[in-house]
Amino acid sequence: MRFEFKDEHSFAEATKICQRFNNRIPIICERAEKSNLPEIDKKKYLVPYDLTIGQFVYVIRKRIHLPPEKAIFIFVNDILPPTAASMSSIYEEHKDKDGFLYVLYSSENTFGDIGDLPGVIELDE
Repeated sequence: MRFEFKDEHSFAEATKICQRFNNRIPIICERAEKSNLPEIDKKKYLVPYDLTIGQFVYVIRKRIHLPPEKAIFIFVNDILPPTAASMSSIYEEHKDKDGFLYVLYSSENTFGDIGDLPGVIELDE
C-alpha cells in the first residue's frame, strides 16, 4: 500500500505535526488506486480520540460529496475496520512509525467478498 503523502513529506515533518497536536489522532486519508470515487480535497485530518470509524466515514462522504446510495469502504493496513471501532483503538493498533494513521477509501471491497472473511459462513437457501 503506497501513499502519496509519504512520498511528498519528510519523516521530520510528520513528527512535528504529531508533537504539535498530541491530543488528536493525525490521519492521512487517500483514495485507493483503482477506486472510481472522487479524489478527496483534504488528505490530512486531526480527529478526537473518541471519534468512531463510522463518524470518520461520514466526514469523508461529505468531503467527496458522495450521495447516500453510493457505498464507501475504509481500509487501514488492508483491513476493513468495524464502523463502531474508536479511532484511538485503530490508531494504537495500526499507526505508522511516523505517527500517522494511513487510511484508504474505495467504492468497493477490493479485498474479496464477505465469504472470504474469517469466521463468516455463507448458507445456501
